[in-house]
Amino acid sequence: MVLCELCNQASYDFEIIHCNFQLRGEESERDEKFVRKLGEKYKVEVKGKKFETEKFAAENKMSIQEAARSLRYEWFEELVSSRESRVGSREAELGTRNSELRTFLITAHHADDNAETALMNFCRGTGLHGLTGIPVSYGNIKRPLLMFTKHELVQFAKDNKLEFVEDSSNLSSKYTRNLFRNEIIPAISKVYPQVNENLNDNINRFKDVEKLYKIAVGDIKAKLVKGKGSEWHIPIKQLMGYNNRALIYEIIAGFGFNEKQIDEVIKLSGSESGKYIESPTFNYQIIKHRHWFIISPVQSAKSAIIIIENDERDVTFQGGEINIDVIETSNLKPQTSNNIACLDAKQISYPLILRKWKTGDYFYPLGMKKKKKLSRFFIDQKFSKTEKEKAWVIEMDKKIIWVVGQRIDERFKITDKTKSIFKITWIPVSG
Repeated sequence: MVLCELCNQASYDFEIIHCNFQLRGEESERDEKFVRKLGEKYKVEVKGKKFETEKFAAENKMSIQEAARSLRYEWFEELVSSRESRVGSREAELGTRNSELRTFLITAHHADDNAETALMNFCRGTGLHGLTGIPVSYGNIKRPLLMFTKHELVQFAKDNKLEFVEDSSNLSSKYTRNLFRNEIIPAISKVYPQVNENLNDNINRFKDVEKLYKIAVGDIKAKLVKGKGSEWHIPIKQLMGYNNRALIYEIIAGFGFNEKQIDEVIKLSGSESGKYIESPTFNYQIIKHRHWFIISPVQSAKSAIIIIENDERDVTFQGGEINIDVIETSNLKPQTSNNIACLDAKQISYPLILRKWKTGDYFYPLGMKKKKKLSRFFIDQKFSKTEKEKAWVIEMDKKIIWVVGQRIDERFKITDKTKSIFKITWIPVSG
């Protein structure tokens, strides 16, 4: 109510948005009618929408609070986009253009809300950013009342004779925020009467700390994380040398990994080459490859390093497709073809790594007892620069078992004692 009055006094061109979550029966309908009368008072449009909140929460396995937030902000985004489109079309009709004309969603969050949010985030364990509270501005969302306390807003309403109604659910502590608002903060205020003021002061301090933190982390990330195509390579020794869990989180968070996976990354640093972990939300994996962590899209056709597990038989990659089969020797006569590798299945263990070759790689070419660097092998095979750039290998436990489309490693060849054949077929990418 205070926000609407201020928008009116400032002569803003505004609309009022009302969400009816249908959670309080007649009271929900009362609120909707009250808001529509408010629109008549200010002579502005009121957009309202009814939501099946409980049904949405059940279907998506969310709390009522989470569901209501998700529903309203998705709708808000639609309304902002729609209004901007209408304004743009109107300007085009008139042949005018006002670059300063913008559409914003403004909410009436205040200082007490901010204090509650910071304290809830502290208890939830959201890290430094959570302690900075509610942002004053985020995209199209603006919160102009965030510096004022609820007491100040109520006093403004009384001074300006503004009518308002209370949401009875605010009195129920079954919702997390209400528990903090109605019980936890009042209990703390008995010891620290200025708790809300202190929390807001801390929010401002943490915002300043976060700015410095981001600068420092950004500098370190720029040194450690190197992008290579669709992948990011990080030297393990250097990363672990910082002995800093926050740094690990800042590096992996952008790829969908959560704070609970920091321990998994630390454990991965001491694992054997080829081990990996996957993000629970995004399509990324962190692979331990020799002295490096490689963050890459999971099974992406563009990925230059792909993990093959024992339940995978068909793998698509940049160079085409790999098919894997294990066959008893009695059922198969080994085939001779550059595109087919037949190996002793007893010698093969998972995971396998399909990747681009790199400088320093070597293997024992079939028929030879000495190792040979791939760079020398390619020269002997009269590879062109383009052919070398397109070369792939399959690796197992730091050993290259096949230079794809060329030659297998002597150590994994079929012998008279072979009982099962590990057959890999390469189908090159067409064109």
